[in-house]
Amino acid sequence: MNLYVSNLGDKITDESLRAIFATHGEVLSSKIIKDDATGFSRGFAFIEMPNDSEAANAILKMNGTIVNGKNLSVVKARQRSFQKEN
Repeated sequence: MNLYVSNLGDKITDESLRAIFATHGEVLSSKIIKDDATGFSRGFAFIEMPNDSEAANAILKMNGTIVNGKNLSVVKARQRSFQKEN
């Protein structure tokens, strides 16, 4: 399951975010989305966890927690939809 994590502080790294979520189960990937122009975090990330029950538990435990002074929002990520251009 892919998780969408928002309201991230600017000091958090992919590695530290992965470590936080790894306390709730296996994490395949952690990707903080960065601004192309500045290289700074855009304040959100995606976490991929292979076990749906562990991911659901991570949502339950992590949503609303404070990390680096910021109140995290953690939800199941929506599937991306791609439109064909004519």
